[in-house]
Amino acid sequence: MPPLSRATSVSSSRRTPYQTVGSVRKRGSKLRRTGELSLAASGLDLAGRLRVFQSQLRRRVERHEALVDIVRAVNTTLEPVEIAELLVERAAVWVPAPGWAVVSSDLSGRLSVLAGRGLSPDMGPALHSVANWVMHRGEEFTSEDLRGDTRVRSESVGAVLAFPLSCRGRRVGALIGFDRAPSSKKPQLSPGVLRAVRVLLEPASVALDSALLLKRVEALSVTDDLTHLYNSRYLNSMLRRETKRASRSGRPLSLLFIDLDGFKGVNDTHGHLSGSRALVEAAAVIRGSARETDVVARFGGDEFAVVLPDTGGEGAFAVGERVRDRIAAHKFLARDGLDIRLTASVGLATLPDVAASADELVAAADKAMYGVKDSGKNGIQAARAPADN
Repeated sequence: MPPLSRATSVSSSRRTPYQTVGSVRKRGSKLRRTGELSLAASGLDLAGRLRVFQSQLRRRVERHEALVDIVRAVNTTLEPVEIAELLVERAAVWVPAPGWAVVSSDLSGRLSVLAGRGLSPDMGPALHSVANWVMHRGEEFTSEDLRGDTRVRSESVGAVLAFPLSCRGRRVGALIGFDRAPSSKKPQLSPGVLRAVRVLLEPASVALDSALLLKRVEALSVTDDLTHLYNSRYLNSMLRRETKRASRSGRPLSLLFIDLDGFKGVNDTHGHLSGSRALVEAAAVIRGSARETDVVARFGGDEFAVVLPDTGGEGAFAVGERVRDRIAAHKFLARDGLDIRLTASVGLATLPDVAASADELVAAADKAMYGVKDSGKNGIQAARAPADN
């Protein structure tokens, strides 16, 4: 089971899920403060709190204002993380569980925590397992103690009450309320309260589904279908942004152009399907050789590019050498019983040393790469300034 992971939004930095989610709306914060203190002071376990405060809970979730509030809140943003945070904040007002989390599938299909409160890193396996159960069956999940539950076992979480987030016939996520302490009985909501909670979750599910779909469409528009690296469209737009930023800040910007030597022979000898698999492997090697801050893209065919923000020629040369060494050491198509060896020709250009714009940077790196090709391949060459040429 993967560790607890956190989906991120490209438009803004988000808080860690291990911290208590703060108030996003003043009104919601006020509701939470006035509602949760009395519940927390009861000294009962989760099942006991639900049982004792059933009438109070029903009045909260059946209010028309509660439905209006959640509809308005989740329609103020198109960011999945923000929608999840709004849902967590309101769920804590509706139902007195010490901890809450919204879990959904990220762009790669893996489950991740979009938002949460009262979380710790060791809860990852439990949350993922409960979410997987709920999303697979489309049913609520209750357990008095996960430590002894045969469906989902966990040593870090006790009592659990989870709800599916469904929209348009799809399960888009799970809302999970939990208590580290076990309960004497299964935490249960009365039929009336459960119906009301389901109604409140409908607009949140629709909003979350729409936001996730938008993110996936955005990702597909800038992602290469074969290698899942960024495509040339994203590379061009990103390079223009970074060159402007580098020019304003006075920081360097480097670009690596990488061409696989002898790749045509793979297609000619083993077929284009094998060639495609080799490209996927090469993409993984290059991505693994780059740094976390670097942007790796497939430029086209068997050509790749790596953008290195805030990196001068010396640092970029080291990354290029690492790429070249690892490509040469990699056994391509080993899973197919083959041992194909490829090398790479790498061209390097740095702004402002040899270029003043994105187009000039691309042209300089491309020219340097072909200089390696003309010199025998399997090497790296840095572009020189026009005066040096």
